[in-house]
Amino acid sequence: MNATQRRAAAVLAAAALATPLVLASPATAGQDPTAAPARDAAKLAKKLVRETSAQDAYKHLQKFQAIADSAGGHRAAGSLGHDASAAYVYTQLKKAGYDVRYQKFDFEYTETLAEKASVVSPAPRTLAVKAMTYTKSTPVGGITAALAAVPVDADGTTGCEPGDFASGTFTGKIALIKRGGCTFAVKQQNAAAAGAAAAVIYNNTAGALSGTLGDAASGKIPTGGLTQAEGEQLAADLAAGPVSLSLEIRQLQQIRSTNNVIAETRGGNAANTVMLGSHLDSVTAGPGINDNGSGSAGLLQTALELAKSKDKVRNKVRFAWWSAEENGLLGSEHYVKNLSSLDKNEIKLYLNFDMIASPNYGLFVYDGDDSDATGAGAGPAGSAQLERDITDFMDKRGVPHEGTDFTGRSDYGPFIEVGIPSGGTFTGAEGIKTAGQAAKFGGTAGVAYDVNYHAKGDDLKNINMTAFDVNIDVIANAVGTYAHDISSLRKPVVSVPTTGDAGSGGGLHADHDEVTS
Repeated sequence: MNATQRRAAAVLAAAALATPLVLASPATAGQDPTAAPARDAAKLAKKLVRETSAQDAYKHLQKFQAIADSAGGHRAAGSLGHDASAAYVYTQLKKAGYDVRYQKFDFEYTETLAEKASVVSPAPRTLAVKAMTYTKSTPVGGITAALAAVPVDADGTTGCEPGDFASGTFTGKIALIKRGGCTFAVKQQNAAAAGAAAAVIYNNTAGALSGTLGDAASGKIPTGGLTQAEGEQLAADLAAGPVSLSLEIRQLQQIRSTNNVIAETRGGNAANTVMLGSHLDSVTAGPGINDNGSGSAGLLQTALELAKSKDKVRNKVRFAWWSAEENGLLGSEHYVKNLSSLDKNEIKLYLNFDMIASPNYGLFVYDGDDSDATGAGAGPAGSAQLERDITDFMDKRGVPHEGTDFTGRSDYGPFIEVGIPSGGTFTGAEGIKTAGQAAKFGGTAGVAYDVNYHAKGDDLKNINMTAFDVNIDVIANAVGTYAHDISSLRKPVVSVPTTGDAGSGGGLHADHDEVTS
């Protein structure tokens, strides 16, 4: 046998030995093919929950506070404060080894210059008014005019039809309109068409009312929001006789550029991309340390711990820090709008974390399956499983929780619209904590979850570390689990309606300058 023949024989012998091993390996293993992903997911999730601490994440909050302090007191999109916050997040992620990019877009920057209201007669008193985003402005010094109430229809709505405004009744007056039934934009547009000089819209639930008219083109007259109590008192005053109001609402509006920050693992199967996000911008009224420095910091620290783990993830993990959320979810809308069909199909889930450390917190999980039967319906297929995975994790740790209406009023909204399973957690904004919730979570009944919501006081002193820690654990567990295993999204959910205060609307995030009433 010559050398060539010997080499050929050796190759054949090696093939003969190898072939039975290849053919036998699946049968020999006799294992569930999902065992390894599930095992690795559990291992990584446990590690990230252990290593990702609220104390470490708090350091990012300190940075956001320092940035706001040096940039006019806020970190609003289109401002130096937001630019510096985005640069800080970008740099941290780049150093950690992520593939990081800015996503730039233009938007209508708004900054409230004045929001004042008071009753001039019959009994003078000051009113707490919040300027609607994209409102028209009054002259400097404001206007003084008679108040006229829009009647509430039989269906409980008001101001949604031109016919709600009786001819001549509102000319030159300030229209008092109850929230509900249609967008704030429609209400003030109808008031403007009826000749009203301005509009004040009062809440239909307890708490302050902060909202948006959608865009600058929709704003027709100066428009502000009032609490339910103030609105009802004004309506009662009108029933007894004429009421005169002084109103000054002025707002700067101009086109500016801003950036989302998008980071993803360099490895992992892009066809199974798991995504988590938080908005990084604040309102112009304050530094936004709870809203939403808290979610941004928790997400950032989890991403850094994932990078430190050196874990070779099976699925691509993508993180996003959205801009211009406070202007109407503009950053997340821009991102989703620019996704191709393939991009959308590759994103298997989106989890949103917005306000996760409210001082008088509740622990709310978005109601993906609509088991609470409150408000909006269920999210896209898979949302119920995301809710279940979060609540199962909290249950195992003995952490109480409630559902909150899946309204799409934060940055998961655009993902829901294109059918991407979504979920997340939230600790409450301007809504009022019930007695049942105080018994469950602690804190004070009859007080807002965050009394500094959209205000100057949303600073480092506004953070509840217990709520912060609980929600960071939720983030860490989700990242560790879904980085390896998304099989739970295919497992059926048995919906069990919650009882008591759950789903009652107490956890509703009416932030984000909601477009709808």
